[in-house]
Amino acid sequence: MLALLMLAAAGLAAGVFAAGGSSSAKSVAITVTAKEFSFKLSKRSVPAGSTVVFTVVNKGKISHDFKIAGKKIATLSPGKSAKLTVKFAKKGRFPYLCTLPGHASAGMKGSFAVGVAPAKTTTPPSTSTSVTPPPTTTTTPTGTVGSASTTINVSMFEYGFTLSQTTVPSGHVTFVVTNNGGEVHNFDLATVHVGAYLNPGQSETWTVDLPPRQYGYLCDVAFHAQQGMQGTLTVTP
Repeated sequence: MLALLMLAAAGLAAGVFAAGGSSSAKSVAITVTAKEFSFKLSKRSVPAGSTVVFTVVNKGKISHDFKIAGKKIATLSPGKSAKLTVKFAKKGRFPYLCTLPGHASAGMKGSFAVGVAPAKTTTPPSTSTSVTPPPTTTTTPTGTVGSASTTINVSMFEYGFTLSQTTVPSGHVTFVVTNNGGEVHNFDLATVHVGAYLNPGQSETWTVDLPPRQYGYLCDVAFHAQQGMQGTLTVTP
């Protein structure tokens, strides 16, 4: 009888230990708000052994992503969200960042604490980069305009442009601009016409009169021109 009671007590103790062990692995929900150019986390630390479900929300005006502990969400367009689940088995500080070119250096990075105290926060340096879309304006260039009529199809993507023609005769030139990429882009024909910011899949059409010369073009979204979204259009007599 005594032996049976001892076995029962041992079994009960084992059950309690097992229950306690399973409860130590917690699931934590954390909201990550992305904007230009920072992240804000609803919690900056969790106990070691936690499984964290990050809900990343892009409240900015351009695309962003989020990477931590070797895992990354797909690039988010403005207004979109995505979830990322990460199991943190070890203590430490885990860096996170936006992997899009130039975004981390502009401030979209930080450190997430697991089982240790969060790192002290510092005020990020101010940036002069504007994320407000420039006004769509048209300026008539000076010079004699020819009589030709040409259409140029412009494809935008990460990070470049493809023009159906890069040399055209002077005259009426119609640009059919389509965003075939996964981020916001625009087509700015420098000193002539500033195109609208287009979300993925959107397009626009506009026509300008171009005298003979070379015209530079670029994307006005922060860091995109530096990554290759620029070029030159030649207009011949």
